Amino acid sequence: MRKMADPYVLAWISVVTTLLALCGAVLKRRKVNGISSSRTMSVTSVSAVDGECRSADGCDTDVIIVGAGVAGSALAHTLGKDGRRVHVIERDLSEPDRIVGELLQPGGYLKLIELGLEDCVEEIDAQQVFGYALFKDGKRTRLSYPLENFHSDVSGRSFHNGRFIQRMREKAASLPNVRLEQGVVTSLLEEKGTIRGVQYKTKDGRELTAFAPLTIVCDGCFSNLRRSLCNPQVDVPSCFVGLVLENCYLPYANHGHVILADPSPILFYPISSTEIRCLVDVPGQKVPSIANGEMANYLKTVVAPQVPPEIYDSFVAAVDKGNIRTMPNRSMPASPYPTPGALLMGDAFNMRHPLTGGGMTVALSDIVVLRDLLKPLRDLNDAPTLCKYLESFYTLRKPVASTINTLAGALYKVFCASPDQARKEMRQACFDYLSLGGVFSTGPISLLSGLNPRPLSLVLHFFAVAIYGVGRLLLPFPSPKRIWIGARLISGASGIIFPIIKAEGVRQMFFPATVPAYYRRAPPAN
Repeated sequence: MRKMADPYVLAWISVVTTLLALCGAVLKRRKVNGISSSRTMSVTSVSAVDGECRSADGCDTDVIIVGAGVAGSALAHTLGKDGRRVHVIERDLSEPDRIVGELLQPGGYLKLIELGLEDCVEEIDAQQVFGYALFKDGKRTRLSYPLENFHSDVSGRSFHNGRFIQRMREKAASLPNVRLEQGVVTSLLEEKGTIRGVQYKTKDGRELTAFAPLTIVCDGCFSNLRRSLCNPQVDVPSCFVGLVLENCYLPYANHGHVILADPSPILFYPISSTEIRCLVDVPGQKVPSIANGEMANYLKTVVAPQVPPEIYDSFVAAVDKGNIRTMPNRSMPASPYPTPGALLMGDAFNMRHPLTGGGMTVALSDIVVLRDLLKPLRDLNDAPTLCKYLESFYTLRKPVASTINTLAGALYKVFCASPDQARKEMRQACFDYLSLGGVFSTGPISLLSGLNPRPLSLVLHFFAVAIYGVGRLLLPFPSPKRIWIGARLISGASGIIFPIIKAEGVRQMFFPATVPAYYRRAPPAN
């Protein structure tokens, strides 16, 4: 009997083993089919405008954007329009209320058109700006943008910063593959040197993580994430004191007004059909106290006597009304650490003195460069290869960014009052040079406006101003004292512009074609 039982036991064991193997195979097949089905669903549920660009790892996001200011919102719309699945995380989605970021130069407006965002300056009572008026010691000169070769709609635009940002956010969020969420990003998620996503806290206090092949940090001048992606050398040369003048008419309609005051410039420009923004530059990081009345007294006794008489009464009325605000002016050259899986943009990446209103132009120009680099890529998952490829971004952006950055820093130093006689002569020479008209005004204004972002042209005009100042000193009869002042003028001009150029990068600024990354091609599709 025992011998007969052994075959039956073996048979039962064989049957049970076979059944278990068959069940395992069926379950495995169902699991694989389920994953395949869900992955297909996530891809097909997102529409693409200019062709599909998809992540190959099944992640439902291609790009995370931290921050939805000007740079973040414009970038989200641009990448979303190209078919990317974009997740934007912004600290506060209510309308911002700032005293800067209110003037978009014509060059920036052209970039806005190129990105398909020009309608964002509509329905916000934005004002066209056609140039600048410059005031010094009772004299004035008008400097017009060289817009003759452009459509009549092309000009600068001035507006309430918050209204402009809200329009851009709405435009980005209107795309089905762009998700806009309010939350505070607390850290970048790193794995073996590659950024995989972010950790953030939602509006209702939940701690969440989000993953994507590429994370772009655009969280502004107060960025708490930039230290892991760049070497920030932030300088605060001055502060802006902001006021709003109501129902006031500027001496030159639809123009920005720059007063070369003592100790530093004062700006006026329209931000709506009934409001004029005034920005008073105060050198250094410490400003008079608003709370105890020191600021109001400073504005009335030091600043008011230097503003044009046409707006004196409105200026004093604005001071009496209160609502005086301050903001530090930051300058930071771009000094990135190329990091796989991450990129810096906007004011988190690069800042310049806001005197020339070039910040938004640089940001929008950067977005155009990045869009063109990413457009041929379907898959963003190979982080090291993508990082190496995107090193070309830092070179390709230089002509526009370095021109505007250098001009902003140099002009601010020239426009500030100084007890040094050579600096005084340089300041006066700059005013007189621009007042000559013709190429002497259109050249510098085309640089400032972003219409002609050429670093070499900037350097030539800057030293032409210095040589013009020396010529005024030496004519009709030179004296040892005047020769000495002229020599110090040239030396001072060099001391202003060369450190800025060095910080921007001489090779990338003037000889970008010699940088290997300039020729970097998109990696082949897998």
